[in-house]
Amino acid sequence: MTTKGTKSDFAASIAKLRGIVQWFEEQDEVDIEAGLEKMREGASLVAACRSRLSELENEFNEIKVTLGKDKA
Repeated sequence: MTTKGTKSDFAASIAKLRGIVQWFEEQDEVDIEAGLEKMREGASLVAACRSRLSELENEFNEIKVTLGKDKA
C-alpha cells in the first residue's frame, strides 16, 4: 500500500490481515519460520493501514476547518 493509498488498497490490506489471522487460527502447530514471515507481513500491513488512517484523519480535519470558515 502506498502512502497515498486508496480505499481498495486499505480494504485489501485489511483482507490480507484477516487472512493472516485465519492462517494462525487454523494451525495446530505453527512453523516458526512461516509464522515469523506472516508476522512480518502483518506488521507491514498494520503500518501501512495506520499511515493511511492518519492521512484520512488529516483530510477530515481539513474539511472540518473549511466548513468552519464557511460559517463565518
